[in-house]
Amino acid sequence: MTVTWEELGWERLAAGVGRRRLPVWDCTAGLVVGGGAALVIDAGSGLGEGARLRRDAERLAGHRVTHLALTHAHFDHVFGAAAFAGAQVFGAAGVETALSGGREALRADAVANGLDPERAAEAADAPAAVHHRVSGEWTLDLGGGRQVLLADVGPGHTPHDLAVLVPGAPEVVFCGDLVEESGEPQAGPDALPAHWPAALDRLLALGGEDAVYVPGHGAAVDAAFVRAQRDALAARYGVSY
Repeated sequence: MTVTWEELGWERLAAGVGRRRLPVWDCTAGLVVGGGAALVIDAGSGLGEGARLRRDAERLAGHRVTHLALTHAHFDHVFGAAAFAGAQVFGAAGVETALSGGREALRADAVANGLDPERAAEAADAPAAVHHRVSGEWTLDLGGGRQVLLADVGPGHTPHDLAVLVPGAPEVVFCGDLVEESGEPQAGPDALPAHWPAALDRLLALGGEDAVYVPGHGAAVDAAFVRAQRDALAARYGVSY
C-alpha cells in the first residue's frame, strides 16, 4: 500500500525529496529517493529513532536505504546511524575521527541535553563506520536519473560540516547545523566561529538564489535567510566581512 510523505509525518520538498522534523530537539532528517537506491541525511538521536527513520524511509522509497550522509558529528544527528546497517555512510573528511575518538564526549553531551543515559550509552557503543570521506565534492548517483552532490563546506558549526545538494526544481540543500531556524545557531566547543560565515558563503554558492535550504533544526528557509544568518554570525563573532 502506497503511503504519502505527510501520512508518515514527513514534509515533501520536491519530487522524491523530503524531510522529517524529529521530536525533542527538532532535528532534521532528510530523504532522497532514486531508482532502486535511497539516501537518508542524518540518523537521529538514538538507535530506536534511527530504526524508525529507516523503516519510514524505506516505505516512502519502496526499496531499501542504500546510503546515509552524516552532516556533522553531534549526537542528535549521528546516534541513530548504527540502525542503517548495510548502507554506505558518507561524511566530511575528518568526521570519522570525531565519531570514533569522541564517543565519550558524544555520550556525555547527549546526557547533558536530556537523552536517557542508557540510550546514550547504547548509541555511543555502536558508532557509525564512515565508509566514504568527502573532501571537496562528491557526486552520488542514486539511479533513475537522480544524482546528488555531497560537499564539504566547513569548517563552521564543527570542523567537519557536510552539505547535500539535490538538483531539481526547486533545488534543495540540506545544510546540517550550519543553518538553524528554530533557534539561534549553536556554537559549541568544537565550533569555529571565525570560519562560519565563509562556510555559509560556500553553502549559498552551492544552492544559489532559488534553492530551498533545509536547516539542521527548524523550518526550511530561503537564500535571504541564510545570508541574514551569515551576517548575524559575522557580527556576533567579530568576523570582518
